[in-house]
Amino acid sequence: MAVKIVENWLEQFVSTALEGDLAAHMAMISRDVLVFGVPGFDTLEFDDWYRQCEHEFPQGLLSDLGYSAPNIRTASEERILFKSLETTRSTDGDVNRQGVEILLQRDGEDWKLQQMRLLPDDEARHDGLL
Repeated sequence: MAVKIVENWLEQFVSTALEGDLAAHMAMISRDVLVFGVPGFDTLEFDDWYRQCEHEFPQGLLSDLGYSAPNIRTASEERILFKSLETTRSTDGDVNRQGVEILLQRDGEDWKLQQMRLLPDDEARHDGLL
């Protein structure tokens, strides 16, 4: 069940980003979200994510986004923690592959991104993501 929830969430997350649907994309993210592991920042929060998407989406800077099959670490009725390989491709051809650890949390009937951690390359390799 957790794998299906995560796969559906990732599919919607990717489609809202590629369509540039800022409202739908941000609705998938908790207002209390924290992002760890971004070089040069202690953490990023909802408003930081919003500003980045608000800048990028209208310009169509993202040409592709994808996630490898999720590796579920733990799951309960309220939370799912998983790791995946995130691949982004910009319209200028740059490709970035980054291991991520994502915590989804139930919010009513929906699941929202509560926390994301960009994995160091050695951890991503150890987990078989790179």
